[in-house]
Amino acid sequence: MTQAYINRIATAVPEFDVHQAFVDFADGMLEDPRVKPVFQRMAQRSGIERRYSVLTPEREAETTEFTINAHQFYTLGSFPGTAKRMDVFERFAPPLARAALDNLKMSKEERAGVTHVIVTSCTGLYAPGLDFDVVDHLGLPSSTERTMIGFMGCYAAINALKAARHIVRSEPGAKVVCLNLELCTLHLQETQELEQVLSFLVFGDGCAAALVSAEPVGFAMQSFKSVMIPGTRELITWRIRELGFDMLLSGKVPGEIGKALGVGAAEVLGSRAKEDVTLWGVHPGGKSVLDAVERGLGLPAEALCASREVLERFGNMSSATVMFVLERLMRTAKAGELGCAMSFGPGLTAETMLFEAVGRA
Repeated sequence: MTQAYINRIATAVPEFDVHQAFVDFADGMLEDPRVKPVFQRMAQRSGIERRYSVLTPEREAETTEFTINAHQFYTLGSFPGTAKRMDVFERFAPPLARAALDNLKMSKEERAGVTHVIVTSCTGLYAPGLDFDVVDHLGLPSSTERTMIGFMGCYAAINALKAARHIVRSEPGAKVVCLNLELCTLHLQETQELEQVLSFLVFGDGCAAALVSAEPVGFAMQSFKSVMIPGTRELITWRIRELGFDMLLSGKVPGEIGKALGVGAAEVLGSRAKEDVTLWGVHPGGKSVLDAVERGLGLPAEALCASREVLERFGNMSSATVMFVLERLMRTAKAGELGCAMSFGPGLTAETMLFEAVGRA
């Protein structure tokens, strides 16, 4: 059976760092004086220093046609409806996708060989969509096969890699471009619920692009495992409402993940021993999530360094985030190192991938 490889990964984020601007805005939005100091403590302990958005963080004296000010977009008492949020997604998602694709640095020959495009996003949709934008930007033929994986949340990138692996294993000459693009900051809700405000605290915008083929370079994708955690179906939900997409992210999520991994590590790792895995590509859903994974699997503190770095520098970018982590691991991985990637999302579900480093892209 043909082996499929993630040959390389590239990433991109918008130019505006909005993390502190959001903290200040959220503090002003919260009315209860007892809640404000709790929010500020949680913000300081979030493990996040920067998050990026397609929205400008403050009003500027001069703006361009490509700028939308967040204080115009998110005016207290009149937050935008879904249509306006989707207009912004359709306007700003393609340039971010192009930036990630350009960073992938595909040669003319590689572009000519692309046969499939897979796109994941849970923060916006339109048709013709991002799949067409990828085809147009890379100059791919109109016969290129396109697949959209929508509304699966943070673990969608693992599912995209799984689909790409199936394609390459069935068509050894295939070359698949995977694009994971999320504009999470378009879905801030006006609320006085602390748990909901804290869920917005971690999310940012970002995009990742990857090339998958049978060329033995990068990470060899060995196996995938989907693990649904019983009794947790309502802990993460994501629904389209009149005022954007409405997320519920329960504070119980880290604890449930930690318990599930504590008893189910063998289910994820299969025949591998935990000590054999040196590359941990864990989706940084938040500091508490990473802490729960570390405890649940009994990992040393340094095991999740790449995940914590991504959280600190970019926050949680939903489906794109685990690819940012894998990109960092790929920079320094040595041939023969074994890896485990995992991402968490609605269900409550963990999507996992076992892989092996075979060489530099």
